[in-house]
Amino acid sequence: MTLAGIELRYLVNEISKKADGYYVSNIYGINRESILFKLHHPERPDLFLVLSTIGMWLTNIKIDQIEENKMVKRLRDDLARLKITKIEQIEVERIAYLTFSGFDKEFVLICEFFGDGNIILCNKQMKILALLHSIEVRHRELHVGVTYTPPPLNGLNVFEINEKDFQEINSVSTPVIKWVGRTLGLPAKYAEEIISIAKIDPNTPGQNLTNENITAIIDATNHLVHRVASGDHQPLITKTEKGFDVYPIKLSATQGQEHTEIPTFMEGLDKVFSEMLLDSGKISQNSELDKKISELQNKIDEQDKAILLVKERSESITKIAKSLYEFPSRGITTITDPSAIERLREQNAELVREKGLVFIKIGDEKVQIKSDSSIPAIASTLFDEAKRQSSATDSIEFLKRKNLKEIQRLRTQIDIAKEYVTYTQVQKKNWYERYRWFYTSDGLLAIGGRDSSSNSAIIRKHLEKNDKVFHAEIFGSPFFILKDTPDPIPFDSLNEVAHATVCFSRAWREAMYGMSAYWINPDQVKKAAPSGQFLTRGSFVLEGQKNFVKISTLKLAVGILKEDNYHMITCGPLEPIKKRCICYAVIEPGGAEMADTAKKIRSDFVRVQEAIVARFTIDDFVRVLPAGTSHVTELVQKKDEQ
Repeated sequence: MTLAGIELRYLVNEISKKADGYYVSNIYGINRESILFKLHHPERPDLFLVLSTIGMWLTNIKIDQIEENKMVKRLRDDLARLKITKIEQIEVERIAYLTFSGFDKEFVLICEFFGDGNIILCNKQMKILALLHSIEVRHRELHVGVTYTPPPLNGLNVFEINEKDFQEINSVSTPVIKWVGRTLGLPAKYAEEIISIAKIDPNTPGQNLTNENITAIIDATNHLVHRVASGDHQPLITKTEKGFDVYPIKLSATQGQEHTEIPTFMEGLDKVFSEMLLDSGKISQNSELDKKISELQNKIDEQDKAILLVKERSESITKIAKSLYEFPSRGITTITDPSAIERLREQNAELVREKGLVFIKIGDEKVQIKSDSSIPAIASTLFDEAKRQSSATDSIEFLKRKNLKEIQRLRTQIDIAKEYVTYTQVQKKNWYERYRWFYTSDGLLAIGGRDSSSNSAIIRKHLEKNDKVFHAEIFGSPFFILKDTPDPIPFDSLNEVAHATVCFSRAWREAMYGMSAYWINPDQVKKAAPSGQFLTRGSFVLEGQKNFVKISTLKLAVGILKEDNYHMITCGPLEPIKKRCICYAVIEPGGAEMADTAKKIRSDFVRVQEAIVARFTIDDFVRVLPAGTSHVTELVQKKDEQ
């Protein structure tokens, strides 16, 4: 399926609204034609935006890289940390312009969704810096260094039509359905719906239309275009001969077709387009292997022919050798006897001389003999040659078996390659998942900062009067907040949050055992520096009495927590993780770097909870780990979760 211009208008409006205030956190390649943008907002869940030559859409599926995309590095260099400040579409053209701004820089990313499609990066003067496909045609030229030129506008602007735009129709004999589709630049499915709403025979020649007919067409067009572009949808996915199509509204043409209703048009596009990308990835992964298999199969076919030919030669030589034993009984004592020569000729063999040597030629094969040898000796020579020929099939059979094994290996590799094209279901996260977090043994939520920005955020945005604030007695400590703390404070929760505060501080990275943390009330945290002093970002003035908690060990657990059919990765003290998580791994300081530890934990979890863990990436596991090196000391899956 391909996007229509009116569908793109809806996507531009919807993505503009949802991406407002977001900046580019990361950019990933999907395949040669598709790129995934991870968009971050300080207070809202991350968004994943796919820009492809087939369309643009917000996705819930993060497809792992299938092929390298040549633009990814350049886009990361230029667009990382910039905000999406504008997304627009010119009239009804299938082109989206995304403007990224920040740090005194501005870039425009142009996505063309017609023909073979294109993605083009320009500076604010619209000079092309990078693009997927260079183009040189009659009406425009696209390559690095030139100014971007859009294609000539095609048809009317369907968002602004009036009766003057339809004056031509009264002078043509073209069926109204074709004229509307071509003139308004709409796909056949929408042209058919417009004519259906207007209650006109689609085959009516344009010149036979009345003024009432034209008014009905204009009204129907405005109604349909408004519904699609504004988001007044009843979306569904229909099955077609070519696969699946997504409709933002129910059309007359879909009546009786197999279809599935979906919550939103965007979700439908995500499902269908993502499936298209996954399928194309599997094809691309397999194409090279299929080529190798084809080459090996050709070799096997040739080897089968060679085996058959060698067997035929061996049998022909054996037949002649056996016939020689009859010669003495016929009075033939030498191979040069005219009678011997005649008998050979009758069996498609002959005696030939070449360069002073004598051969018996049997078909295309020549066997050298000594003409003065006895008939039995010559027969023995032929038998030896037949055996030699026959033994040649053994070596050919060996090579054939080797090629068959290689084909089997490649076919297995194809199956593996299909599985290699993988994706992660992007889950909408809870607000606290932006920070370090865990539930204590008493069921209370604890949240902590990851860096100076999140330290500042949890104190300024999430600290309330019934909370308790924790900090370790070491430079480089995060702030932790124990939310909605009852009075008195549960002893286990108090110790667990203090333990987490120390473990997520510099103490973990430097393996500093025996540290302490303390807790205070919210009114003891002063967000402004005293007069004449300055506070760095993420720092606050803490006044009054501090309540210290000694932490003797450094030990954390990474676990998967299930909450209302939603799974989350959390990291905290062992006891609450052990109590609430379906599986967990215990870690201590020292050992492997964060990425390597994350890979090991994910790999271990996959073995016990494959379906659940497949939703999470290595980055998700890295995100919950304490800064510094770690090693896994224990892996546990609860028996009731197996």
